[in-house]
Amino acid sequence: MTQVIHNKLNESSAARWTVLFIVSVVMMMGYVVAKEMSPLQYFLELPQSQGGLGWNSSEFGLFIGSRGFFNVYLLMLFVSGVILDKTGVRFAGMLSCVLMFAGTAIDYYAIAIASPVPSTEVTFHTLGLDHTMVKDQVLISAFGFAVFGIGYELCGITVSKVIVKWFSGKEMALAMGIQVALARLGTALALLGGPFLAKYYELSTPILVGLFSVGIGVVIYLVYCAMDRKLDSASTAENKDAENTEKFSFKGLFKTLKSPGFWLITLLCMLYYSALYPFLDFATKLMISKYGVSPEWAGGISSILPFTSIVLTPLFGGVYDRVGKGASIMILGTAMLTVVLMVFALPFHSNLLAVALMLILGVAFSLLPSVLWPAVPKIVPEEQLGTAYSIIYYIQNIGLMLVPIIIGHVLDNNTVDGVVDYTSAMWVFSAIGALAIVVSVFLLILDKKYHYGLQDANVKD
Repeated sequence: MTQVIHNKLNESSAARWTVLFIVSVVMMMGYVVAKEMSPLQYFLELPQSQGGLGWNSSEFGLFIGSRGFFNVYLLMLFVSGVILDKTGVRFAGMLSCVLMFAGTAIDYYAIAIASPVPSTEVTFHTLGLDHTMVKDQVLISAFGFAVFGIGYELCGITVSKVIVKWFSGKEMALAMGIQVALARLGTALALLGGPFLAKYYELSTPILVGLFSVGIGVVIYLVYCAMDRKLDSASTAENKDAENTEKFSFKGLFKTLKSPGFWLITLLCMLYYSALYPFLDFATKLMISKYGVSPEWAGGISSILPFTSIVLTPLFGGVYDRVGKGASIMILGTAMLTVVLMVFALPFHSNLLAVALMLILGVAFSLLPSVLWPAVPKIVPEEQLGTAYSIIYYIQNIGLMLVPIIIGHVLDNNTVDGVVDYTSAMWVFSAIGALAIVVSVFLLILDKKYHYGLQDANVKD
């Protein structure tokens, strides 16, 4: 019964591509906020007399890592996954949008209104804080970003489940590639526009733009909810939700957790994104400090990476749909990532080289996501996808929380008279990338052993 209903839903080409567009735009708005502060590190660390807030690299790293605080320490991603599997995509999606909006509003208050002067002594050994004085403004903004992070990750797993629901047996990898491409557009707009908005308006202006963006996301997702009810028909929607609730079971979840392929996918995701996203968060100041790029244009060089992936991710997703070879593509993507990070660690200072490396990194940024996310439904049953994605995102959040904090401390320890040496930090990123290569090779070996179908095409003729 469930499969018949499911087929009626996704046989309409116009309906499923409209759904994809709506949920992709919602996710894109979240990505704008997720990276809106990344290109502002230089401005945040300027003295107050020069229009900055006097932050240091450790405080910036603490803020960037805070997005995963509640997801990791309060296990909110596990809760989010169960909520998604139990209540369905409409409720979970609206909840995620509201949380993103609330968290961004708190962040805006911190940057626009809160004083950068008062500080509080913080001890949090897990994060490397031992009786450390941290600005109250940083703590408030970090709290807001952590609230945003709950909604952001819930939105990610919800959108993934929506795409699986509407594109199973269809152009799933292409659909996920398009969704990732629009998300990258959000990242690119934040990286490119943030420095200009901060320089020519207020330091808080990029956050205000992000608040407006996630507000649009709330409205758009309401449109999806109405469309979902209409297309599903009242009785079919009720039956679908009821059957999904009945089908979800912890017994099935434990079966998923026993899969070595699931854990390798999870580990690969953590390593890959822990090397890439924190690098992107620190890349703008890297361009300023090492390559001499002006503060307003440094974000433009960083934005090359997401702009490149906007075009290539759907392209590679379409190739995976028709040709397969997903595990092999993962190895190639992680290898390219690692080589580029290693070259960034070398004592070369050419602007042209920086641009070329970002272009190559953009290819790597496209290769792995185009096959990683469509590979999950090949290993995990659909009724367990929400919880499975939440576990993957949970492990990923551990890396995304800790790595920026580590890098922030490394940069502070390698700063002399205001001059930052990025060599040690880049070798940390490179080591994470090298581990990702090892994991992707093991995944290819396991695919041959357990026949997950990672090397198979998605579209069945």
